[in-house]
Amino acid sequence: MSSSVSPLAPKTVPDMPVIAGVRLATAEAGIRYKNRTDVLLAVMDKGTAVAGVFTRSKCPSAPVEWCRAKLKGGKARALVVNSGNANAFTGKTGRSSTALTAKIAAKAVGCSESEIFLASTGVIGEPLDATKFDGVLGRLAEAAEPGDYLAAAKAIMTTDTFPKVATATVKLGKAKVTINGMAKGAGMIAPDMATMLSFIFTDAPIAPGALQALLKSGVEDTFNAVTIDGDTSTSDTLLAFATGAAAEHGAPKISRASDPRLKAFVKAFNQVLANLSEQVARDGEGARKLVEITVEGAKTKASARKIAMSIANSPLVKTAIAGEDANWGRVVMAVGKAGEPADRDKLSISFNGIRVAKSGARDPSYDETQVSEAMKAPEIAIKVSLGLGKGRDRVLTCDLTKEYVAINGDYRS
Repeated sequence: MSSSVSPLAPKTVPDMPVIAGVRLATAEAGIRYKNRTDVLLAVMDKGTAVAGVFTRSKCPSAPVEWCRAKLKGGKARALVVNSGNANAFTGKTGRSSTALTAKIAAKAVGCSESEIFLASTGVIGEPLDATKFDGVLGRLAEAAEPGDYLAAAKAIMTTDTFPKVATATVKLGKAKVTINGMAKGAGMIAPDMATMLSFIFTDAPIAPGALQALLKSGVEDTFNAVTIDGDTSTSDTLLAFATGAAAEHGAPKISRASDPRLKAFVKAFNQVLANLSEQVARDGEGARKLVEITVEGAKTKASARKIAMSIANSPLVKTAIAGEDANWGRVVMAVGKAGEPADRDKLSISFNGIRVAKSGARDPSYDETQVSEAMKAPEIAIKVSLGLGKGRDRVLTCDLTKEYVAINGDYRS
């Protein structure tokens, strides 16, 4: 965890309201870090629905495999998250660690092990000593309160420079329902289905199947539209929990994601996901620039996404932005290598609203001084127009600085 906060960090942190049916507690378990919290326990009331999306990595962590198996039950009573150790690429030892952690948590909370969900983040390939949770989770279960989401977000940080939280309140039927979320992630970020670790809590009474559909749809243009370095983690986990407590105040019970009464809720839910995913981009390891890449005029939205990701993941584009150089030639390169339909002679490119290339050549009005000044801004918008169709998409990334190399070169030191 960095001692200096990213210059792109949000200027304010929202007040996170209590969500009925959710209690939180954190502790120092000594997993890897010293003198900081590194374990989170979230305890949910009976009947809480759960949904999840996970990494598509072919080398998933043991906690990812555990959650996938338990998700079929649709119910959750507790979430255990640790930082400092990913419990990934740890073989039978890793699976034993997840089983022991779930056993300890289930005893502490008083529920079935099948209702325990797990997530781990940190170093890959190091065995996780789950005995360190023995006693700790019991104390946390007793101390858990419907409270401090900021402290919970801090406990799951690794190379993050600030805790990431977001909240929204919306009407569902006659009742007010709340959506709270937290996330961690700063490196090894190139999502595929989900990304990093993120946890969403709501008191809305939504059935597991409906919640799963909302989550799967919601990640596509939020978490799945963010990349830091092009590397998809073994541990990517995004879980959503719905306690249903708002039913006591008149919120209707929702069994289908297509229920028209969910319209406002879905918008707010997706806003929380978008807020958290943008915070991840803002906290990219060593980042000094937030970069929004918009591709329009593509054959399809999917084609626009691939081209946008090609630009966002290009080390040459990202280092040029770090150097405050509007090197549109590198953007041309990234468009051309994406493998998607593109016509060089129809291509137009702009940086922060200033068109630098038009119809396959440098813009006639190109002014190096004007563009160089625009590139000093902390937020950079790159827009690419292909002129081929109506496909459009947007992704977020950050620049690539010397600090990124320093952080990752010393990660296990």
